[in-house]
Amino acid sequence: MSAVTAKPFTTAQPQDAVYNNWRAHLQLGFVSRADKTVLSRRQHEGPLLVQRPFYPEGEPCHVYLIHPPGGVVAGDQLLLQAELSVGAHAVITTPAATKFYRAAPDRLARVEQQLQLTDATLEWLPQESIFFNGTAVRMRTRIDLDAASRFIGWELACYGRRACNEDFREGYLHQAFELWCAGKPLVLDHLRICGGDPMQQAVWGLNGLTAMGSLLAYPATPETVIAVRELAFEAHQMSCTLVDGVLLCRCLCADGAQLKEMLQRIWTCLRPRIVGRPAVAPRIWAT
Repeated sequence: MSAVTAKPFTTAQPQDAVYNNWRAHLQLGFVSRADKTVLSRRQHEGPLLVQRPFYPEGEPCHVYLIHPPGGVVAGDQLLLQAELSVGAHAVITTPAATKFYRAAPDRLARVEQQLQLTDATLEWLPQESIFFNGTAVRMRTRIDLDAASRFIGWELACYGRRACNEDFREGYLHQAFELWCAGKPLVLDHLRICGGDPMQQAVWGLNGLTAMGSLLAYPATPETVIAVRELAFEAHQMSCTLVDGVLLCRCLCADGAQLKEMLQRIWTCLRPRIVGRPAVAPRIWAT
């Protein structure tokens, strides 16, 4: 499996320190064989892994990322690398939300997810990330594909814990969601939040809402944008734009459940148009 290179984050915010926390590295490889995509490579170090693949709709390979500790704490470093070769089609999700716990400011947790496609199809559909008040996290997802590949993917974030009346008043987040084609950037979506920042309440920022999702789909057309807009979400909750052949949707909601429902509706609309298949939800979503 060839490595996907990614430059480290640069920021004036808290710097990394070395601690004896979880360090995990998972490598996955998908290839097309006969009538289905198979998980041809699965290698892990530390507590990040997948179990057996599922085939609820025939050819596409559904896999669930599992992080046994149940959450990410200060100093943890998680790296995922997945490569899809010609003709492969994978659906990657998680069995539950990923929790990021409170941390000291100088003990950043790092999550790097590097996804590479060659004339392949990937649906990247992890469940939400819940950032507890006081967490310190750098999280980046980078997708490298070629013009013949197809991609639908999202990132869902909950800032604080609404059910516990916990706001994100302290802490630091750097989230990045990047899509590259043939080595050139199509979308570089970076967000930095310092807990308690005025932007969390500002109309031009999070507008007092605590759940945000971003969805990317490639290749997209103006007709794709029209189809999503016809879902008739409230204008203050969702935006949908087309940038260099990439559909970019942004959703803002009061809670994670509403956010997931919105993103799943958009995915259900997009899948036949981008992937050429009707929407078949991963089984784990129903448990």
